Amino acid sequence: MLEFRLLGPVEVRRDGTAVGLGPPKRRTVLAMLLLADGALVTTDRLAEALWHEEPPQHARTAVQGHISHLRRLLHPTGDATIATVGDGYLLRTPADRTDVHRFRAAASEARHGRGTPAATVPALRRALALWRGPALAGLCTTPLIVSLAAELEESRLNAVEELGQALTAAHRPEEAVALLRGPAGRHPLRESLVAPLLDALLAADRQAAAIDLYHRTARLLGDELGVGPGPAMARAYARILAAPDAAQHAATPAGETGPADETARPLLLPRCPPGFTGRERELAALDDAVAPVTDAPVCLVTGPAGVGKSALVAHWAQRAATAFPDGVLFARLDGFAGTAPAADPAFVLRDFLLALGARPDDVPQGSTAAESLYRALLRHRRVLVVLDDAVSYDQVRPLLPGAAGCATVVTSRNRLESLVAADCARPLLLDRLGPRQGAALLAGVLGPGRVAAEPVAAGRLVGLCDGLPLALRLTGARLATRPERSLREAAEELHDERQRIALLATDDLDLASVLRASVAQLPPTAAEVLGLLAHHFGPDIDLGAAAALTAATPAAARAALERLLAANLLEERAHGRYALHDLVRLYARTLGPGPGPGRILPLLDHYLCGAFAASAVAVAGSQPCCSLPGDVLLPVLAPEFTDRAEAMTWYARERGTLVAAVAAATAAGHHDRAWRLAALLWPLVVQQPEAEWEAPLGHALASAAELADADAESRIRTLLGWVLGEQGRHEEAARHLECAPDLARRAGDTEGEAIATANLAQLHERLGRSESAGRGYRRAALLARDAGSPQTEMLTAYYLARHHLLNSRPAQALALARRGLGLTPEDQVPARRAMLTDLCGQALVALGRHGEALEHFGRAGRLAEQDGFTADAAEYYARAAETEATDRP
Repeated sequence: MLEFRLLGPVEVRRDGTAVGLGPPKRRTVLAMLLLADGALVTTDRLAEALWHEEPPQHARTAVQGHISHLRRLLHPTGDATIATVGDGYLLRTPADRTDVHRFRAAASEARHGRGTPAATVPALRRALALWRGPALAGLCTTPLIVSLAAELEESRLNAVEELGQALTAAHRPEEAVALLRGPAGRHPLRESLVAPLLDALLAADRQAAAIDLYHRTARLLGDELGVGPGPAMARAYARILAAPDAAQHAATPAGETGPADETARPLLLPRCPPGFTGRERELAALDDAVAPVTDAPVCLVTGPAGVGKSALVAHWAQRAATAFPDGVLFARLDGFAGTAPAADPAFVLRDFLLALGARPDDVPQGSTAAESLYRALLRHRRVLVVLDDAVSYDQVRPLLPGAAGCATVVTSRNRLESLVAADCARPLLLDRLGPRQGAALLAGVLGPGRVAAEPVAAGRLVGLCDGLPLALRLTGARLATRPERSLREAAEELHDERQRIALLATDDLDLASVLRASVAQLPPTAAEVLGLLAHHFGPDIDLGAAAALTAATPAAARAALERLLAANLLEERAHGRYALHDLVRLYARTLGPGPGPGRILPLLDHYLCGAFAASAVAVAGSQPCCSLPGDVLLPVLAPEFTDRAEAMTWYARERGTLVAAVAAATAAGHHDRAWRLAALLWPLVVQQPEAEWEAPLGHALASAAELADADAESRIRTLLGWVLGEQGRHEEAARHLECAPDLARRAGDTEGEAIATANLAQLHERLGRSESAGRGYRRAALLARDAGSPQTEMLTAYYLARHHLLNSRPAQALALARRGLGLTPEDQVPARRAMLTDLCGQALVALGRHGEALEHFGRAGRLAEQDGFTADAAEYYARAAETEATDRP
């Protein structure tokens, strides 16, 4: 059974297991169809959701492709179908399969049911339990999707407000306070949230906190909107003042006149960062992390340098202070100050004791006694402790209150896993800002008009700054003092990697010094590994490649990687895959000279051996397209593959790195590696003949020419010519394919000559030169037979059979295709067997034998799917559908 989940990251689950939906645009199409609730969604409406005002030229084709993929995912179960109606689509599925429908049904039940708290509370609890995070997460961030997500969020807040009121009416005010406090903090101007929270605080006998909240909200409404509290808040405040003992609390509302003894409630709040924007999810996570104050919670906010940990916690602490009636303690521990040693916890502890009311003469000299007094003073108090910029667990441990009513928030560039292990700290990894939040931060520095005038350039700046708030503020500061400069010009400057780090600086603050402080905490070995990783040519790296690059044992390489992960200088993007963000990578390149041609050779051979092993199992029974060099360095952790699926997964995962490795090998003069790396990409190239392959094959061709190696040149020209031909670039393809057979012949490679000849004949066929194509196919078939290669003979049989079919000779085509299928065992080369099986089906259609043709098309589709050729499989299944429709009376 299918279940659709939109209230959080968009998901589809089949019998409880997540279904892979693919990229955000495909998820967006599905969400739009689901939100239409069975109504028609036009193609234009889907394009608006995907691209807003700038759809690409082939937007309709792209939408059709996403619909086609979704149909294949959803239709097999029969639970959901997507129908094409005119210029749009509609999704038919039982309404209760979506969490949005179930949420609305439960909320409606609460509003229109029996109306008693006993009935309302369970229904609203059930409705809100369906939410797993911000609605429609993971989709395109176009205005339409943002608007739809905001509508859903509004309905969630309405349900929260109603549940809070129902809990208070059911005499469960503490639960109401716990429910409403976080949302009210995130939406401080939403009086419909604040009013029920005031009622809940009053019912929980927390009149002082209620009065404090009322006055803070009233001031905020006046400062931000220029209005006073509305009727709902006014009525709630009247109820507070009418309660016993309210007068003494109302006389000195919090924030206006403090208590006589200031040390009774220390407010060592950090400076609230100006221009703070976004981070709603993280602020909510902080609320949740410290909510169970009876457990003395500890929250660890960690993340890379410049990501805004201190600003986030300072902003949150200002807002959360009222939830801690006995005060706030704050200390900056200067763990990564760079210019000064980290703060001594003994000195911080003394400051905290004085703030808590201890007399200077009563502060113990010994650390153990001071810690004991500190925790004794906090017993039975509710205090928030904020420890900013910690470097180690030893620095933090003496300052943890441990009292049941207190909460602690720690920020650090290090992951402080000991704090998590020993004190059950709840880690909150602060990520970089996305495009929308990054642009909002720039707008806060430059003004919204300047950013709105250049939205594309603003997005580029966010990307070039890695989404780091510090880098964005530095960029914004440079632009703010140069009003004549455009955002586009600033982006062009930062695009130059040679000067990007230097440009991210002001008079007394620069990104380089911030990163330098992080690197200074590393052991020398880890710092050296960081410098080497910065010169890795791929987008990410695994343990085996890291060991090859650093000339280290796997254990030593793993230890260095773990140390860099702990310092948030390295990111684990998937299990066992590591990457540096651009700014860290650019800074790390300044730490020392990059690896020379000799140092890079083990890394190239690591990928070369991996590609060689992958190609050996990617097509069962095939011969290697090349041999390994005689001086190859075998990797210490060689990739191993048991079947085609594993090999193709490795190819897909390493695709970007393999492409970059070819260019790196050519540039370093390792030409014998360069052409082999490119040639061994062929299983991926034939599955995805895209323009991207032109660059690495071009580098490989230059290396083959440098070596004057006819074998290498023939193989690369054959592959490159085929790719260009598949893209319709026939003249360019001809330049390579016309000389490839002769090069293979000179190299003594009969099989290579057969493939090159067949590819050239295919090009002639496309150009309308039928006779020349037929001669070429027949010669290729003879060469394949002479080479003793059944798989290549199978391929040439397919080409020649297709030639017969195109020239209205279906009986000859059918006989030749069947002969080709008998050349290899049935468990080998499923993709080629699929091609020949499909060709049999086409020939049978031409002969009027539709029933047999249907069987062949279905078998061809299953074979293509087995080999990962999903587009070909879709084509075969479509042929089956057309044949069935034609045959239907």
